[in-house]
Amino acid sequence: MADFTGRTILVTGASGGIGGATVRRLVASGADVIASGSTGEGLEPIVAETGALSLPFELTSEDSIREALEGRDLWGVVNCGGWGGEIAGPVETDIDVFDKVIAINARGSLLVTKYAAASMIRLGKGGAIVNVSSQASLAALPGHISYGSSKAALDNITRVSALELGKHGIRVNGVNPTVVMTEMSAWYWGRPDIEGPFLEQMPLGKWATEDDIAGPIEFLLSDDAGMISGVSLPIDGGYTAR
Repeated sequence: MADFTGRTILVTGASGGIGGATVRRLVASGADVIASGSTGEGLEPIVAETGALSLPFELTSEDSIREALEGRDLWGVVNCGGWGGEIAGPVETDIDVFDKVIAINARGSLLVTKYAAASMIRLGKGGAIVNVSSQASLAALPGHISYGSSKAALDNITRVSALELGKHGIRVNGVNPTVVMTEMSAWYWGRPDIEGPFLEQMPLGKWATEDDIAGPIEFLLSDDAGMISGVSLPIDGGYTAR
C-alpha cells in the first residue's frame, strides 16, 4: 500500500466519481488531500466523508487558480476536473462548446500544473502529477471531436511537463480511462445501440469502475512508480490494443 504521509496532494474534480474515489484512496494512504471543484457546496459530501480540505476554484479562470494555489505547499496533483461537452462530429459541432471543453480540460489542467509545479519547485522535494485524460485521446470515437481533442492536448501537456519538470524531481503522467458508467455518462453510453457495439470491441467487455481508475492514479503518484514519467496509461479493458 502506498504511503503518502506528510505529502499534500491536490485533487481537482473531487466532487465527481473518479475524483472522489481518488480522494478516498489518498486519504486512506495518509495524504493531506486538498479537494477542489467549482463550488464549495459540491465538495461538501466528499469533504465530510474524508476530512479533506475544501478548496473551490474555477478551472476556466487563471485568476481563480492563481489565488487558490500561489504560496500553497503542494507535493502532488491529480488533474481530474473536466467537462464532457457534447456528442457531435466535426460538421455538427458547436464551436463555443469546443472552446469551453478545451478551456476546462486542457487549459485548466495546464494552469493548475503551472501554479502547482511552481510550488513543488520552490519546496525542492520533487513530487508527482497525474492528469486524467481519456481513451478518446488514443482512438477516434464517434461524436468526440471536442472531448477527444481536449484530452489529446492534455496528453501533450503531460509529456512536455514531464520533460521540463524532471530536473526538479517532479514526475508527470496521465491515465486514459474508458467509460465509467455513471449517471452523467449513462444518457449516451447506456443506450443499447451504443453500449452493445462498444463493449463488443473491448477485450474485457465491461465498463470501468471509479476505483479501476483511482487505483492506477494512486500508483503513479506513489514512490513505486519512481522511474515512470511522461506516460499515458490506457485503462480501457484492452480497447486501444485492437
